[in-house]
Amino acid sequence: MDINFNGIPVFKGLQKPLEFMGIRGRFLTYAAGAIGLSFLGFLLSSILFGKLVGFIVMVCLAAVGIISIYVKQRSGLHSKKRHRGIYFFYKMYER
Repeated sequence: MDINFNGIPVFKGLQKPLEFMGIRGRFLTYAAGAIGLSFLGFLLSSILFGKLVGFIVMVCLAAVGIISIYVKQRSGLHSKKRHRGIYFFYKMYER
């Protein structure tokens, strides 16, 4: 809080984006959901099929979740559409 506005300290928020173990911003919530879903998958499959199958299901679900998060994170924090080609905009302004 080193910035003052008329003698009043102003908090500008985080100066760096939130990051934990290479996962940034909103993807932290997705990672927590993926780990929670893998734990629930472990519980259900271990009850139905056995602990070894439950462990395999847990590892697979966690790996798929974390890998998909890293792939989505490479495209950026916010969803963007990437159009290829040349676009012409006619009649944008009336003359």
